[in-house]
Amino acid sequence: MNLDGETNLKLKQALEVTSFLHEDSNFFDFKALVKCEDPNANLYSFIGSMEFEEQQYPLSPQQLLLRDSKLRNTEYIYGAVVFTGYDTKVIQNSTDPPSKRSKIEKKMDKIIYFLFCVLFLMAFVGSILFGIATEDDLENGRSKRWYLRPDDSTVFFDPKQAPLAAFLHFLTAMMLYGYFIPISLYVSIEIVKVLQTIFINKDIHMYYEEADKPAHARTSNLNEELGQVNTILSDKTGTLTCNSMEFIKCSVAGTAYGRGVTEVERAMDGRDGSPLVNEKANEHKKDSTDSKSPVKGFNFKDERIMNGNWVNEPHAEVIQKFFRLLAICHTAIPEVDEETGKVSYEAESPDEAAFVIAARELGFEFYKRTQTSISLHELDPVSGNRVERSCKLLNVLEFNSSRKRMSVIIRDEEGKIFILCKGADSVMFGRLAKNGREFEEETREHVNEYADAGLRTLLLAYREVGEEEYKEFNEKFNEAKNSVSADRETLIDEVADNIERDLTLLGATAVEDKLQNGVPNCIDKLAQAGIKIWVLTGDKMETAINIGFACSLLRQGMKQIIINLESPQIQALERAGDKAAISKASKESVLSQITEGKAQLTSSSGGSDAFALIIDGKSLTYALEDNMNKMFLDLAIRCASVICCRSSPKQKALVTRLVKSGTGRTTLAIGDGANDVGMLQEADIGVGISGVEGMQAVMSSDVAIAQFRYLERLLLVHGHWCYRRISSMICYFFYKNITFGFTLFLYEAYASFSGQPAYNDWFLSLYNVFFSSIPVVAMGIFAQDVSSRYCLKFPLLYQEGVQNVLFSWRRILGWMLNGFCSALIIFFFCTKALELQAFNNDGQTAGRDILGGTMYTCIVWVVNLQIALAVSYFTFVQHVVIWGSIAIWYLFLLAYGAMSPTTSTTAYKLLIEDLAPAASFWFVTLVVVISTLIPYFLYSAIQMRFFPMYHEMIQWIRHDGQSNDPEYCAMMRQKSLRPTSVGFTARLAARTK
Repeated sequence: MNLDGETNLKLKQALEVTSFLHEDSNFFDFKALVKCEDPNANLYSFIGSMEFEEQQYPLSPQQLLLRDSKLRNTEYIYGAVVFTGYDTKVIQNSTDPPSKRSKIEKKMDKIIYFLFCVLFLMAFVGSILFGIATEDDLENGRSKRWYLRPDDSTVFFDPKQAPLAAFLHFLTAMMLYGYFIPISLYVSIEIVKVLQTIFINKDIHMYYEEADKPAHARTSNLNEELGQVNTILSDKTGTLTCNSMEFIKCSVAGTAYGRGVTEVERAMDGRDGSPLVNEKANEHKKDSTDSKSPVKGFNFKDERIMNGNWVNEPHAEVIQKFFRLLAICHTAIPEVDEETGKVSYEAESPDEAAFVIAARELGFEFYKRTQTSISLHELDPVSGNRVERSCKLLNVLEFNSSRKRMSVIIRDEEGKIFILCKGADSVMFGRLAKNGREFEEETREHVNEYADAGLRTLLLAYREVGEEEYKEFNEKFNEAKNSVSADRETLIDEVADNIERDLTLLGATAVEDKLQNGVPNCIDKLAQAGIKIWVLTGDKMETAINIGFACSLLRQGMKQIIINLESPQIQALERAGDKAAISKASKESVLSQITEGKAQLTSSSGGSDAFALIIDGKSLTYALEDNMNKMFLDLAIRCASVICCRSSPKQKALVTRLVKSGTGRTTLAIGDGANDVGMLQEADIGVGISGVEGMQAVMSSDVAIAQFRYLERLLLVHGHWCYRRISSMICYFFYKNITFGFTLFLYEAYASFSGQPAYNDWFLSLYNVFFSSIPVVAMGIFAQDVSSRYCLKFPLLYQEGVQNVLFSWRRILGWMLNGFCSALIIFFFCTKALELQAFNNDGQTAGRDILGGTMYTCIVWVVNLQIALAVSYFTFVQHVVIWGSIAIWYLFLLAYGAMSPTTSTTAYKLLIEDLAPAASFWFVTLVVVISTLIPYFLYSAIQMRFFPMYHEMIQWIRHDGQSNDPEYCAMMRQKSLRPTSVGFTARLAARTK
């Protein structure tokens, strides 16, 4: 394991010159000098040399063991530490994790600022009115407000110091009206979000039993953001596909072998209507039922070369060299089971493992590797017996993204030296000798067919190397490896480039990276939900396009806007090597293609044509530049699907940043490998897939899932629920606090802004703790507008979150207005009902304590019944907390009133002696509560009946029993299909037109 997070083994080995150092005693006289590069963050290169016995030996990443690595197949090592502390790669690569907050949280901050301004305005207006009233309080030397005892006051009601009294009142009012600001909201939301993440983690429908991996929400900050995703940016390999490569076809000596049918071919069969693939599929199915149990990484079926039958083929010698090359040209490590004798392999990539397994299954078993040799078991075509072959490993020319090939130089048992090379067709065809192109035409045709079938292809070639040529190469190669300069890799590549020429073509391999289960269905549902899906992949364009067809991101009849730099003019400039001219011509070409694409979209505007944008990595480099990125984004967001091919990790992150900042909408990135980390951290939400590429993507993500298909439930169900719950919870919080706080202001105005609160101090303190907050927390945890089945059945419901209809300023201000109206009704109905008349049979009139108790009781009833009206899915817990909150108020009033007068103050025996015995208290409570709830009830009834939102329409379907009517449901779902949609449902819809 390495810092890049990939689980595939990396081959690490000491220099051959130090291989004798096995014991502590060997190190008594050992002296060596290591020279290396300065500390840096690059994981894949190391430039250094070791001087030992007056000889220079090159050091490469193969000799560097990074901190946190885990050793396999080795009991112990001796080593010298070159980097420590902050100089280590792990520290050099560490970055501060991005701070992510949801858009709802940011908007909530703005609402708090707005309410603070309202609070300031209320306190300011109140203090001015109080100052005016205080200044005019004296009339003929007597105080109008004698009951306030201004003569007994130092400043507060002194007419002679009215401005100072007004300022002090302003401070008092700021504290008194502070209940407008729902401070407990932040605590409540954190509690709710943590419990929501538990629901996500425990969802059995997102549990991947095969790998024993449940979903894991690694942060609770972004739950509601899952319900507002507008664009998904997805990796392909390991995300849409399994990253479990299977050797399925090959072309050897111009003959195509392998009868397997890929998923892409099945999709192409569906789009072309050809029966040929179906016939091949049935034939393949028949073969697979008759054969032995399948081997992981090997899905090859062809009786012509299996079971040793290759010896009877016309080009048996070429086939032997082809599979021998597969068994030798790699860096895999064999592991032999001592009990069964079976050989398994640990390889740096799934592709490489598939090649070695294919060679083993076809009779060329690689079983032993040392530092200087490779050993095989293979079939001798002359004797027909299984024989051992061993070759000396002279050099390994490693694969990298610029070379796009890998070679090994070996000396066989006869003493001959060969270079064995495998690489991408784009670089290999140009390295063939004139007499080594015998099968070029047929192989090129087969490679194109394999790419069309969505397969990953490599060409295999070799040549014999003379002793003198090798000696000259080895000297230059060691000299380049011993270089400690920054251009060491360039020097090595130049030396390798000279020997990897004049090769003889053997054939080509084709491996399949299968689509994960459920990917087409998931993409279809997400597309129906109105979510745009972009694919960012490092694969070549043909493979990416065909995977796009297989998962229904592309469809027949969809117009493709392809942007690349394959024009003859640019290719001529590349051969000339003029970098400035290449850059200028490339910019102009990309700009021209983007402009042309926008013109195509404009000319077809208003029509039903769907467009797909496909761009390669070279073009993307220029499209992302400051003077062109806005044009590129404008073109991309108008297309139904976007595929970026040959994208580097940095380009993936830059595209994500462009979409996020350019659209202002929520973006979600999903990937499984270390090369997706930048993209995951840049997006609003990063989803890591815990697949075979290790845990680097998962550790950098916000949510981890095991398969791409679980994204459907994560967004359409949990995302929608979390968005709705948090939105409703925040709106309701503002409502209940405004209802409570505004009654304080109205009482202040009624009492000449005297600064006297309407309620007892403990009533004020416990309102947001026991009497109103628990039901809203329950709503944030359990509320559902529709069930999960309906969320998945009607994906367009998700657009409520994307368009933010449940947390728009209109809805927020509507809830605030409801709070102000509720406060007005409660205050004026209570004051008018209780003033100037006997409150009970004893003739007692209502004082401040009775009025405050009555109003408070009405508020507790109203805010709790309001939430009962707003909830459309009741659970036992919600019943308990709603009715329990009301009951707790009466129990508290009873217990608090039973305490001594010094403790309970104005609430002393308030319920027992004043409120409960008076029939008017119960009657006023009933009338006021009903009157306060009527406006909201009427508004909700009219809106749901005549102007229903999408979730309310679904509720009507369920209520009327039409949920099982296929025609009615199809009509509802049609609203989510647009002419530019992707997915197989949209494909079928396009066909029927």
